[in-house]
Amino acid sequence: MMLHPTHRQLLLGLFLIGALACGPVAAFTLEEFAFEDPAQTDSFRDLIGKLRCLVCQNESLAGSQAGVAQDLREEVYRMMQEGKTEDDIIAFLVARYGDFVLYEPPLKPSTYLLWLGPFLFIALGGYLLVRAIRRKQAEPEQELSADERARLKQLLAETDDRQD
Repeated sequence: MMLHPTHRQLLLGLFLIGALACGPVAAFTLEEFAFEDPAQTDSFRDLIGKLRCLVCQNESLAGSQAGVAQDLREEVYRMMQEGKTEDDIIAFLVARYGDFVLYEPPLKPSTYLLWLGPFLFIALGGYLLVRAIRRKQAEPEQELSADERARLKQLLAETDDRQD
């Protein structure tokens, strides 16, 4: 199968754009964060897995490609190298960025809506659904008018004629 020269150029251009876009993704690695103790490496990976990327919001620091995530990984690494505990690091990040930086924020008055909000929305949706169903059941069915009956007979007759 021969491609038209215009299509070939378009395909080549798309390939080049895709290759350039994948470059920064391939450059991301956690290998640059080296620890003397393998337990510290595991602790570091576990900790950055518990922390949310402030830009991506649905990704942890461990998986995010954002520059802010890289900066936070470096900050966590530096603090671990200084001998800070996981609790110290989390306390620092929460003080600086709020509970949003945690994937599992603590249950406290300021986070009640985060924890209970989904259940409230489900309850509200269920209530509205039940109310709509009850209203529909309470409405009496209306009879068709003479014009509507005539139009229905005409449509049914047309349908029968087409099927024959």
